[in-house]
Amino acid sequence: METRPPRPDARTRVSPPRLAIHPRRGRIAPRPVLAATLAPILALAAAAAGLAIPAGALAANQHFPAGTSPVAGANPPYSAAVLAGNTLYVAGTTDTDPDTGKLAPDAATGAKVVMDKIKHAVEAGGMTMDDLVWVQVFAADLKDYAAFNAAYRTYFKGPMPARAFIGAGSLLGGAHFEVMGVAVKAGK
Repeated sequence: METRPPRPDARTRVSPPRLAIHPRRGRIAPRPVLAATLAPILALAAAAAGLAIPAGALAANQHFPAGTSPVAGANPPYSAAVLAGNTLYVAGTTDTDPDTGKLAPDAATGAKVVMDKIKHAVEAGGMTMDDLVWVQVFAADLKDYAAFNAAYRTYFKGPMPARAFIGAGSLLGGAHFEVMGVAVKAGK
């Protein structure tokens, strides 16, 4: 009969930062490593190997704060957008007028208001609307599809991004639309 050595106590066991099987998802996932610790190590290793790391490649993500809104309040618990490398993640925004805090009077006006807000977030991240690669549109009423598309088309010069238009029922603040997206700045 084969005997196994006793397993070390879980509290004293130290695991190296390697890949591990995620306990609930059953697939390989990286163990968490602090970026602040990893960045200097990568920079030293690259320098020792004679490799150049592009400026900002190891920089932290850039967060663009969300403004005050009647629904989320003065200090909403999210960023309007997050720039991670060359990818900008734009949080969902509704067709509430940012100056007055009032809901757009109709779907056509709401589409323009929400797309102006998306454009503002994308440009704040140093990109253009044509850098959007994925857009999700949540609509309170699917009957507003044509009204939304009429405004939406005017925001792009090149090919349209991939998109989903989802009937969501009621939206925060009684909004007609909530739109979110992902933009990627192509490397030069």
